[in-house]
Amino acid sequence: MASDLKRVACASIDGMASRLRQLSDVIWRNPELGYQEHEAHSLLTRFLRDEGFAVDEKYTLDTAFRARTGGEKGLNIAFMCEYDALPDIGHACGHNLIAEAGCAAGIGLKAALEAKDTDLGHVTILGTPAEEIGYGKIRMIENGCFENADIAMMVHPYHIDVPDGYFIAGDGMTISYTGKASHAAAFPWEGVNALDAAVSAYNGISMLRQQMKPTWRAHGVITNGGAKPNIIPEKTELQYYLRAPTNAELDILKARVEPIFHSAARTAGCQVDVKTHGRYSNLISNSVLQRLYVENGEQLGIKFSPRSETPAGSTDMGDVSYIIPSIHPMYSIGTDAYIHTRDFTEAANSDFGHQQTLRAAKAMAMTVIDVLMNSVLLEGVRKTFKTETEAAKHA
Repeated sequence: MASDLKRVACASIDGMASRLRQLSDVIWRNPELGYQEHEAHSLLTRFLRDEGFAVDEKYTLDTAFRARTGGEKGLNIAFMCEYDALPDIGHACGHNLIAEAGCAAGIGLKAALEAKDTDLGHVTILGTPAEEIGYGKIRMIENGCFENADIAMMVHPYHIDVPDGYFIAGDGMTISYTGKASHAAAFPWEGVNALDAAVSAYNGISMLRQQMKPTWRAHGVITNGGAKPNIIPEKTELQYYLRAPTNAELDILKARVEPIFHSAARTAGCQVDVKTHGRYSNLISNSVLQRLYVENGEQLGIKFSPRSETPAGSTDMGDVSYIIPSIHPMYSIGTDAYIHTRDFTEAANSDFGHQQTLRAAKAMAMTVIDVLMNSVLLEGVRKTFKTETEAAKHA
């Protein structure tokens, strides 16, 4: 019965609690930026190999991995691990805990499937680097890493428990202006000021916000403002993130923003180059999987809050959710701090945060067991994936 397998999964996770805590702690104490997570990659692959997984290191990317168990028959369940940190503030998004949760859920499901001794399914744990800045899962989709997966899951630490994180579509852009250098005191009229173009673009987007929908976002920084005050800036650069609830709305926002970059160049007499780094799709939370996660989470004592209408940001898990039935719940780690703050960094290595991580991992494993043991639920997952994905494409 499903209840028996759930007990096996939960007991297996509890039995690994101290080792999982140590795993998370080491990653937290050694923060690495996207595509530079070499120590985390080595640590996680070594850990999973010791737990009986067949591990593919550097799986299409230098700091990605795949860990598998259970043969090839039945459903392939993919749990995601993230482990990249943020510049300056470390694991302020709690990716050390996401790595812990992915490993814990995989270990729990592995134990349950081995206890059943059938071909119901098998487990894949995917190490997905560079979620914060590098579109890691999108690169892995392009490399075929998700082609054989039937269901994808991950959880994310947060300040509340929410079954369906509100993740919106996002686009990253770099805008470079080129002018002409000159002595700013002796011959300023000989120069063409690229900083004027950058400031004009920044202010232009700020003025656009009055006409932007409340759910749209445009936020940027000037990453190069010139060399010295006595030189008319010849080269300047901005980085911007644009976000909207759906891919279609993001296209509309981008069409409003891009002309501002070009008009700023014309105003200052500069040349402009606009490069797009890549796009995160909005997240589609499979409603059947989400309902099962809530039911199992409540059995474990999780008290869920309604989804906030304030976006939690953007994630490359959104792109996964367009090709595979997926969920990405958010879970409380016992802090009022928001993600991407120093206070959240501290909370991401607390004992309480670790306990909540294991609880969320159990809920994932239990949700999968429900689907594996009930063909009606599986069919529901597949049907809702088709309808919800189609609806999202036309939103």
